[in-house]
Amino acid sequence: MRKIILILFTFLTFFNNSSSQTIGLFQHDAGTYDNGYVLFAPISYTQTYLIDKCGKLVHSWASSYRPGLSAYLLQDGNLLRTGNLNNVNFNGGGRGGIIEKYNWNSNLIWSYTISSESECQHHDIKPLENGNILVIVWDKKTAAEAIAMGRNPAIIGQELWTEKIIELHPTGSGTADIVWQWNVWDNLIQDFDPSKPNYGIIADHPDKVNINFAGSGPTTDADWLHINSVDYNNEFNQVMLSVHDFSEIWIIDRDLDTNGKLVYRWGNPQVYQRGIASDQKLFAQHNAQWISAGYNNAGKILVFNNGLNRPGGNYSSIDIIEPPVDINGNYSIDPGMPYAPANTYWSYHDSIPSNFYGMNISGVQALNNGNFLICNGPSGEFFEIDSSKIKLWKYVNPVSNNGPLTQGSNPVQNSVFKTLFYSTDYSGFNGHTLIPGDPIELNPINYSCDLTTGIKSQTVLNEFKLYQNYPNPFNPVTNIEFGISEIGQPRRIVSLKVYNISGKEVAVIVNEVKPAGYYTNTFNGENLPSGIYFYTLTTGNFTSTKKMLLLK
Repeated sequence: MRKIILILFTFLTFFNNSSSQTIGLFQHDAGTYDNGYVLFAPISYTQTYLIDKCGKLVHSWASSYRPGLSAYLLQDGNLLRTGNLNNVNFNGGGRGGIIEKYNWNSNLIWSYTISSESECQHHDIKPLENGNILVIVWDKKTAAEAIAMGRNPAIIGQELWTEKIIELHPTGSGTADIVWQWNVWDNLIQDFDPSKPNYGIIADHPDKVNINFAGSGPTTDADWLHINSVDYNNEFNQVMLSVHDFSEIWIIDRDLDTNGKLVYRWGNPQVYQRGIASDQKLFAQHNAQWISAGYNNAGKILVFNNGLNRPGGNYSSIDIIEPPVDINGNYSIDPGMPYAPANTYWSYHDSIPSNFYGMNISGVQALNNGNFLICNGPSGEFFEIDSSKIKLWKYVNPVSNNGPLTQGSNPVQNSVFKTLFYSTDYSGFNGHTLIPGDPIELNPINYSCDLTTGIKSQTVLNEFKLYQNYPNPFNPVTNIEFGISEIGQPRRIVSLKVYNISGKEVAVIVNEVKPAGYYTNTFNGENLPSGIYFYTLTTGNFTSTKKMLLLK
């Protein structure tokens, strides 16, 4: 009892003296791309927000629904967003069910529902230049229907959710025509039941989908594909899909077949039996997309590689892939071999890989100055890196299920599916006055921010700073942040280590040269017992130590 009281007393004393920033704008360094605004829709809340790079609220839209999951600002200034109708027939991650269009003043001007016992919109949509919308839809099949298509009865429950991509042409205020669709169900192959018409050799048909590939989920999981993003290439008339449970991206060509044909896939050639485990490069990825024309690496594929169950440990990366495609949109593949390339063209991960890990959701966007805007979805953290992989900007979503949080509170339930950056000359802003207001969070800290030179305050970049970890107490993961002064040497050797209460070193989080700026690192205490720990930042003559409490 005495030991418990001592730990609680130490924790309470520590907690009452450890308030610090937990949400909002953390970092804004020279080189971040300020010429625009960031759009995001917190998963747990019904508002969609537009902020500037100083973390100030510029505009917001209200809905009756939490997102399901994506939102886009259209070229006419309207907001296109998905909504979660809580369809009990599809209780899977990313479910939506309704697509809504709001004008600038949050007036609903169009909506369309795809939510029933047999189908449900989920995850992502893609607005097209002609005003149409590509939509990802779950399509439920019974176990009997799946078995009739060659599904092994040992790996099916009561039902199977296949996927279809539909193109909607909005008509009335609540109606739309389906002008095109592609169904996985029409493109199946299997080598289990020779009596079925789709029986064949999997490796001979990379343009088909193996209905018996179990994916990354449970073998009887109804949601066996879990497509989580859709993109469109207007030049080639092709659709790109991120297939989470296959750890693949697919490209569907709409010119080769009126219903579309699978012409390229990458990430996990085991799926079509042209590779082994070591050939897998994607791990439960999200937000696969073509890099826009006029940008660095235009035409290549950009993806947030979540890294779930990645060999060597879970960590995320931002990957660029250069597919083997000609000027006409044709993809080459050698007989018996997987689709090229064998490796990524470019990749970013943290210098300590486990410090950057988004287990699910998440996204990335290439900016036209060569930087990348990244959304670590589960933690609600947005950050920007330059082409040299230096972090320049960081913001933590300050909105939870009950709305904006108070500065200093633990940021729980603040997940975000992805972010989108729109430049100031985007046509959707024409005719609208964009005046930054206050930060979204309640009781914000005092800071001034210059969109060309960065944050200016008494503690930003003028001195070394070690912040209190958050959350605290923690179990088993917490975040530790520090700032390196821009005064003096431009780059410094930095050490961040963790010690137990006896003074024994238990972890090295950072031990490398760092330029001036703010840094966030994740510490995982899963292999350590409960108790008080100390973390120490050392650089040059500066040393700072803080306490944290691991409670399991």
